[in-house]
Amino acid sequence: MDMLLIGLCVAVCGVAFVALAFVAAMHSESWDSPVQPELPLVKAVAPARFFSDRAPAPPTVPPLQVPVEVLLLQIENHVRLEQAAAESFLAFPSQALLHSKTTSPFVN
Repeated sequence: MDMLLIGLCVAVCGVAFVALAFVAAMHSESWDSPVQPELPLVKAVAPARFFSDRAPAPPTVPPLQVPVEVLLLQIENHVRLEQAAAESFLAFPSQALLHSKTTSPFVN
């Protein structure tokens, strides 16, 4: 019985100590002034390279420029495929058509 009372007292003291520490930590954040001290400006450091300290060489090949007409044609084809799939579902609705994959190349 004595050991139970000692354990209970130690547990209550521990909970009280943790509660006081929590309250103190919460109040220390609210006591900080809202004005932040000015830090000196520091130059940005280049990111470290894993195997080399040399800067990577710029790409020699210019990026491929795709004409806008080609992109518009691909979008129109995609829309046509989706419309055809929707019309076939509306004509003959079924679970198989509802969960079938599209044939469009834009969908993963």
